Amino acid sequence: MPNLLILAGDGIGPEVMAEVKKVIGWFNGNGMDFEVEEDLVGGCAYDAHGQAVSDATMEKALQADAVLLGAVGGPKWDKVPYEVRPEAGLLRLRKDLELFANLRPAKCFDALADFSSLKRELVEGLDILIVRELTGGVYFGEPKEIRDLGNGQRRAIDTQVYDTYEIERIASVAFELARVRDNRVCSMEKRNVMRSGVLWNEVVTQVHKDRFGDVQLSHMLADAGGMQLVRAPKQFDVIVTDNLFGDMLSDVAAMLTGSLGMLPSASLGAPDAATGRRKALYEPVHGSAPDIAGQAKANPIACILSFAMALRYSFDAGEAADRLERAVEQVLAQGTRTADLIGPAGGTPVSTAQMGDAIIAELGRAA
Repeated sequence: MPNLLILAGDGIGPEVMAEVKKVIGWFNGNGMDFEVEEDLVGGCAYDAHGQAVSDATMEKALQADAVLLGAVGGPKWDKVPYEVRPEAGLLRLRKDLELFANLRPAKCFDALADFSSLKRELVEGLDILIVRELTGGVYFGEPKEIRDLGNGQRRAIDTQVYDTYEIERIASVAFELARVRDNRVCSMEKRNVMRSGVLWNEVVTQVHKDRFGDVQLSHMLADAGGMQLVRAPKQFDVIVTDNLFGDMLSDVAAMLTGSLGMLPSASLGAPDAATGRRKALYEPVHGSAPDIAGQAKANPIACILSFAMALRYSFDAGEAADRLERAVEQVLAQGTRTADLIGPAGGTPVSTAQMGDAIIAELGRAA
């Protein structure tokens, strides 16, 4: 029986995760058999245990087939010690589960093309996947410190570090995913000014030559990549890049789709030697949105689509994932909208729960 650990977290996390639990229940009633556990992460975990994720919760995460996370953080915990801030729970999950590959799809549903910051013709049919290296680079490199130089001067140091194996494994993930998409990968770095970019370019090129010659590979400087994402985004299929540039470029791509409430993500580890299954964490990218928490306004689609990614990447249930994604697309095409998707023409938004119910009803009609 596949095991899911649900960590709803803070802010709107519990509200959107409630709709995911409905969807899981529907699939359990229609031929699947998920065992679900729930626990705490983020600010709520700090309130309960004095830490952003407990050792007991981490053990559950390590044993789970996949982890579904809602969101963490909020102003309530702004003054807690840095090492136990809500975001530390998410970082520990990524670190202890060894989740090195972050997958951020940017797909524009036709019904929402007019919500994009770009013209409809630039984003209609858009389907990009950004593969971001998640456990290396400048966010984790040492030394990382602020030094007192005296005379009122201080020096901040962050270190960009990548080893060959880190680049090889993230490149391999990108090439493998491209093979089941449009078979194109664009690798982005800054080899013109960064030695880590030189190594990145060389290693990606070698991995392509050795194992993935059937996939079309191109290279682009990351700043040019940001420009091209807003000039002609449909030129891309899979983009692979490092931790820092992936963080920025995926947020740029997010705004092409019209709403952060629509965007799921997956973070994957290495395949298990015995089972071939990867440790995995799935979460929406919208954050805890404390300004609307508890108001039934949150869009649950990103969290629901994160479960669709879990079906696809953790449970080999691609047909079920396709079915759930089609249900979301059909509901949007029918004009069902949460508040974030109400455009200039106006209309009456549905609640978080009503959006979830509409998607489940569509799943039932398609049965």
